Amino acid sequence: MPQIGRNPRWEKRGQIPAPLTKQWWSRTHASVPTIDMHPDVPAAWRIFFGTRDADQRNRIHSVDVEAGVPSNVLSESSTPVLDLGPLGAFDDCGVMPTWTLDAGGLKYLYYIGWTVRNTIPYHNAIGLAISDDGGKNYRRHALGPLFGNTMHEPYFTGNICVMIDGGVWRAWYMCCTGWSVLAGRPEPRYHIRYAESGDGFEWRRDGRIAIDYKSEPEAGISRPCVLRRSGGGYEMWYSYRNGLGYRTDPACSYRIGYATSSDGIEWQRQDELAGIDVSDHGWDSQMIEYPQVVRYGARELLFYNGNGFGGTGIGYAESVTAPASV
Repeated sequence: MPQIGRNPRWEKRGQIPAPLTKQWWSRTHASVPTIDMHPDVPAAWRIFFGTRDADQRNRIHSVDVEAGVPSNVLSESSTPVLDLGPLGAFDDCGVMPTWTLDAGGLKYLYYIGWTVRNTIPYHNAIGLAISDDGGKNYRRHALGPLFGNTMHEPYFTGNICVMIDGGVWRAWYMCCTGWSVLAGRPEPRYHIRYAESGDGFEWRRDGRIAIDYKSEPEAGISRPCVLRRSGGGYEMWYSYRNGLGYRTDPACSYRIGYATSSDGIEWQRQDELAGIDVSDHGWDSQMIEYPQVVRYGARELLFYNGNGFGGTGIGYAESVTAPASV
C-alpha cells in the first residue's frame, strides 16, 4: 500500500558561501551539495560540491561548516578532494560528488564522472572514491565506473543515493533512457532506478524503475535522497524538469519533488507535498534542484542548488514539521 506523505514544509534559511576563494581549479559553481556529517567530528559537517575551472571542467571541492549552522564556514579545502581522471577514462573531463557513506571504518564518496563524446555533449557514469584516514584523503576505488553502461542500460548513469538497510546495500540512481534532438540540440531523458548489492561494489541492476516520468514533457529526474521513516517506510526527495526550455524558462526548470514508499522499491510521487519552491526573486527564483535532506537531532535541514545548476551556490532550508524518520 502506498505511503501517504506527511506534507513537509521548509523555511529557507539562506546561502552557504562556496567556494570562498577563487582558485584556478575552482572559478565558479558549487553544484550538488553532498553532506558528510562527520560522526567522528560532531562539531563540524563537510559539504562536498562540484566546482568548475575556466574550461568548465568539474572537480570536487569541500568546505567544513559548523554542525547545525551551515552558514558558518570553518574552513575550505585548498586542493581538489578528487581531481580529473586519467586521459581516456570515464571521468577525465570532470568529477562531481553525489553521496557519502561510512561503512567498515571507511568513508565512501560516490561521484559522477564526466567525459565528452562526438555526437552528444557529455557522458556520465557513477564512480567511487574511498578514504581510509577519516576523510583526509580520497583515492579512486577503480579506474572504471561503479555504474557504467550495460546491455540493458546503454546510455548513462548519474546521481546516486546509497543506504545500508538490514545488511543490504540499496541504491537509487539516475539512469538515462535515451537522447533526442530538441530545438536543434541533443537532450537526454533520465529517471530514477533501483539496485541492490551485498558488498557495495558488485550491484544487481535489473532495470527496476523507482521514480518514472509523470508526463511526456518531463525529461529529467535526478539527485535522489532517500531516508527511512521511524514509523516504517521511506521518503525520497529529488529534482525534476521538462525536456525543453529548462535552461531559461522558470516554468520548465528544475523543482524539488517528493515521494513515499513502504518498501523503498515501489514509490508514490507526491510532488505537491515537497513543501519548497522557487523564490519570488533572487538566486533561486528560476530553479531549485539537487536536494539532500539530513537529520540532526530533532531538526531536518534540506540543502539544494538554485539558478544556473549550482552557479549561484548552495542554499539550505529547515523543516517546520516534525521529522518522520531517524
